[in-house]
Amino acid sequence: MRLTQRFRATSAACALVLASSANATIAVDDDTGAPVTLAQPAQRVISLAPHVTEMIYAAGGGVKLVGAVSYSDYPPEAKQVPRVGDNKSVDLERIVALKPDLIVVWRHGNAQRQTDRLRELNIPIYFSEPHHLDDVAVTLTKLGALLGTSQAADAAARAYRRDIANLRARYATQPAVGVFYQVWDEPLMTLNGEHMISDVIALCGGRNVFAKLEPLVPTVSTEAVLAANPEAIVTAAPGATQPDRPLPSLDRWKAWPGLMAVARNNLFAIDGDLINRPAPRLAQGAAQLCADLDTARSRRPGRPVR
Repeated sequence: MRLTQRFRATSAACALVLASSANATIAVDDDTGAPVTLAQPAQRVISLAPHVTEMIYAAGGGVKLVGAVSYSDYPPEAKQVPRVGDNKSVDLERIVALKPDLIVVWRHGNAQRQTDRLRELNIPIYFSEPHHLDDVAVTLTKLGALLGTSQAADAAARAYRRDIANLRARYATQPAVGVFYQVWDEPLMTLNGEHMISDVIALCGGRNVFAKLEPLVPTVSTEAVLAANPEAIVTAAPGATQPDRPLPSLDRWKAWPGLMAVARNNLFAIDGDLINRPAPRLAQGAAQLCADLDTARSRRPGRPVR
């Protein structure tokens, strides 16, 4: 009898704990520092950036996506998610009709005017704007909490951190390589030291020659690049995602054969889907960049040419 009573008491206590857990609110801070609070894990999620879509799938929440923007094409099943616009313009009526309980927005990429209108819908919004390599893992963990998929999200975060740590151990102590990262050619644009790609360059033992410029994506002159005389010039190449307009070529720099990067044939293009999206596949893009900078080292005078 006592065992039965003890079992019932234990079962009742467990039920209370489970009920309390089920009713507990979920609260995380987004990349603006603002709290995002849900009464329960999100079940209907809209992604307003391709990197966010990748993050949600990696965090184990792909089945909860009910809307996404153009170019949300990874993993392949993301192509089947209904479209709600692109990172410049979204269909607010379509978003409302999909009845989301969480919207994940790209703070830097989505238009401010439409972001303000999204706020008026009183739907929880998580602003994503990763700036550093580890922010990808942090975001995976936070999305896992909001989606109720922490086990998958935490595993993805650990795998990503392991990949980045392996690259850092292999390359970060290598001799520095001066790098000019070309974002666009007309006008000529680059990235400063606050951008995540600058973190990737440093991870590989590189040095962003325009790290100290402002703003995040500054415009530079051809003369400034020639004066900086980078050992390598890097840009993004079309990946599986084909852009609306052709990505810039590095061929223009061949007009200056005295430029170190040209003289040593260190003009590199990396799959834009891997290097431009702050999502777990960034580790693959980083591996490509690290290998390219190692190639640049091998082409220094007195070193065997690969």
